[in-house]
Amino acid sequence: MTNVRADDSGDISNNPPNKNNSGKWRASIFIFVYQFLEKLAFYGVSTNLVQFFNKTLNQTSANAANSVTNWYGTCFLTPLIGAFLADAYWGQYWTIIIFTAIYVMGITILLMCVVFPALKPSCDSTTRQCHPTELQTVVANISLYLVALGSGATRPCVSSFGGDQFDDKKQRSSFFNWSFMIQNVGMMISTSMVVWLETNVSWAWGFGVSAAAMAIALGFFSFGTRLYRLQQPEGSPLTKMCQVIIASIRKYDVVLPCDQSNLYELSHIEEEGENDIVQATKKLKHTDQLRFFDKSAVETQIDKTSKGLANPWRLCTVTQVEEFKCIIRLLPVWASGLMFATVLSQIYAIFILQGNKMDPHLTIFNRNLKVPSASLLVFNALGVIVAAPIYDWVIVPTAKKLTRHEQGFTQLQRVGIGLAISAIAIVIAGILEHLRLNIVRKHNYYDVEFAPVSIFWQVPQYFLVGFAEIFTLVGQIEFFYDQAPYSLRNLCSALSLTTLALGNFLSSFVVIFVTKVTTQNRSLGWIPDNINRGHLDYYYSLLTLLAMVNCIVFVWVASYYRYKGGYY
Repeated sequence: MTNVRADDSGDISNNPPNKNNSGKWRASIFIFVYQFLEKLAFYGVSTNLVQFFNKTLNQTSANAANSVTNWYGTCFLTPLIGAFLADAYWGQYWTIIIFTAIYVMGITILLMCVVFPALKPSCDSTTRQCHPTELQTVVANISLYLVALGSGATRPCVSSFGGDQFDDKKQRSSFFNWSFMIQNVGMMISTSMVVWLETNVSWAWGFGVSAAAMAIALGFFSFGTRLYRLQQPEGSPLTKMCQVIIASIRKYDVVLPCDQSNLYELSHIEEEGENDIVQATKKLKHTDQLRFFDKSAVETQIDKTSKGLANPWRLCTVTQVEEFKCIIRLLPVWASGLMFATVLSQIYAIFILQGNKMDPHLTIFNRNLKVPSASLLVFNALGVIVAAPIYDWVIVPTAKKLTRHEQGFTQLQRVGIGLAISAIAIVIAGILEHLRLNIVRKHNYYDVEFAPVSIFWQVPQYFLVGFAEIFTLVGQIEFFYDQAPYSLRNLCSALSLTTLALGNFLSSFVVIFVTKVTTQNRSLGWIPDNINRGHLDYYYSLLTLLAMVNCIVFVWVASYYRYKGGYY
């Protein structure tokens, strides 16, 4: 057997990497720059997208909102495509390169749609109403969905690819912290400067900056190729999981052996065959949970083909079974992240509605400025940027002394702390809304533009949500990366991202449910158009209750979770 390596990593030529001159922080610099530029480009397109659909493509407000929702939904589904291709066929590196090229192409075509006369809709200079042709609308939508495909498909691969550059768990954890912080810096710059260009100068300038950012990101990422450690794809992970399920069902009446060593695993002789280096170097230890699926690894007389080889739909290896168990064990933890994503989605909707009815004025150098409520999102990003170094430099060393744990907290403890902080953020938002409504009722401010309560009282709730993200979102990324089998790391990273999409859907369901229940008997409900006449504080109380219940459920789930067995 040749080229055996403990983690199956290699360089671009699939040779064993030099551990001293590859990976780690040197390679991470190129990944950090890529993530910063990608987020700058993505939010340069997405933040103001509803205005693009509404103004440039002449859609109604409702249709524009639906178009944006559909586009965002696609952005959170395409990670599954990239993850599958990376795990099964291309590997992370080439998946990132190929889909980033698609990303650049999409933004470039979008830029052409606001620059070239043949693709740019004609607009009335007086009414500013645009009249796109059918071709112009189709090309614009194609470009946007190319962006959705490119951005989504690369997202889980870049995260797990960065983690693969480290052998040390503590350094890997720090990488995920700094990675998340740097992405938020890119988002903060984009949502302020790039969006300002689109609003006050032209779409061409905004989309031009985004296109240039992605082109530079592709070039810079490619420039670091010689430093990267690349993991090799190991075939379709979905096929392997289906084989375990089918084989277990076929052997439902088989009695499991008392000695686990009697379960089937590839021998060294069998490993000498084609493409067996992965099996030879990464065997998972057997665990006692979910033992029904161990039946697929019990060898019977009819499990071999006429050539003496194992039929994979009747007989699976212990490693294959344990990989499947890893996925099953992850699902309850994944489900508990949906409520956090629901809380997180409030900063883009309900927090802004609340801010719309608060005093937006800020006096600086004797100048009275009006701050848009959506601009307070910058404090969410600032919370992430501040929390990342505090977590690495203060919280982890302090916790390490108390817990004696190498990383300060276990991954699930880290996630749980973030869930608790997010619940506190909603409590603070609810208290602020209760005080605001008391002022409205006391002084009869029901129909005024805003109550005399400064919008900057919202800063703590935005900041705390950002702080919670460093614990929960980064903790989830690290947890799914660490607990996923080698062959499924990208797919599990994509799975963790789907909580954000489903969390938004859950938030919409909660709002629809609350509206339907509270508007009976001609009542205005908790969230009317004029929230001064509603009870947004009650809505926050409901979210707090759901978040607290979710915390309790998570603690229960975490207490029963068993970390995957090691490799041998």
